[in-house]
Amino acid sequence: MARPIITFDGVHKVFGELPKAVHAVDDVSLSIDAGEIFGVIGFSGAGKSTLVRLINGLEPVTSGSLVVDGHPVSAMTDKQLRAVRPDIGMIFQQFNLFGSKTIAENVAYPLRLAKWDKVRRAERVAELLAFVGLTEKADAYPSQLSGGQKQRVGIARALATNPKILLADECTSALDPQTTREVLDVLRRVNDELGVTIVLITHEMDVVRYLCDRVLIMENGKAVELGDVYQVFARPEAPVTQRFVAATMRDKPSPEALGRLAASHPGRLLTVPIVDDAHTDAERAAVFVRHGLEARVIYGGIIEISERPYGSLTYAVTGDEAAVDAAVAELARSGGVTEHDRATLAAASGAKAQQAQEGQR
Repeated sequence: MARPIITFDGVHKVFGELPKAVHAVDDVSLSIDAGEIFGVIGFSGAGKSTLVRLINGLEPVTSGSLVVDGHPVSAMTDKQLRAVRPDIGMIFQQFNLFGSKTIAENVAYPLRLAKWDKVRRAERVAELLAFVGLTEKADAYPSQLSGGQKQRVGIARALATNPKILLADECTSALDPQTTREVLDVLRRVNDELGVTIVLITHEMDVVRYLCDRVLIMENGKAVELGDVYQVFARPEAPVTQRFVAATMRDKPSPEALGRLAASHPGRLLTVPIVDDAHTDAERAAVFVRHGLEARVIYGGIIEISERPYGSLTYAVTGDEAAVDAAVAELARSGGVTEHDRATLAAASGAKAQQAQEGQR
């Protein structure tokens, strides 16, 4: 059974004093299990980066309790925290490498601080560079590396002292999609092969979807939603979570797109969620066949989360009206369905067209 390695209990972090105080972390309570990859997502100013800086004591807790690997971080002095920090590695958005040092020297830096002898340092640096695939870059300088290579150096440096926890603060935000995937694959190996617990801060739901086990959504310093990544995607509850998922998926047509689809496709327009539960996509599609209906897919998208499908399909359904009603009722019972009213779509389309004409006058 997994044990918590990080526990927040009613944690607050306040910057400044009233009346201009900023409540960056507001009464957060949660546990992160040893060995999991835990995502924290939120828009700018949500408090996610501050939350991470509390874990390694870079920011002191204002009130509440924070325990990290058995250490009461929220009650420790700076001197006591210095003894704990080697067990907590950190990687950053902008890499934070020393431009005047070689790659090997950058990775060795925390080992020098920890007073490892020269032979042990050299052995550990070689081991880490091999792990991140940069052995041949040992004598190069950061300016000679790509963004993805620099971040892999950052990961190697963060792992130098064999930490139990790795904090990754927006570590892929400066990278292109392909390089992002490569860096995330390295982090997955860090977790799988080394057993390191990873806390990943991001504003990209695609990163959470690809890498994380669980995710916390923050807004205005508060923890507004927490759960298994698949469940959060499939059934987002908080409005901010719904916005994140919608921006990532783009599987549902906008009102404007629905208006165009309604104009070009006869029948009733139904959007059916694709969720990996007891009812498969084939079973849902069979509903239309069973009721003698023709259902044409006119919009949609399906992705994989934790090796499970998720998304939605929008159908134009034609046939006997009573049969369509029966199919809608069956779909509603077996996983959900949204019907788009043609009259509403037509009115919205007409209003938009009128606004466009007025704008041209």
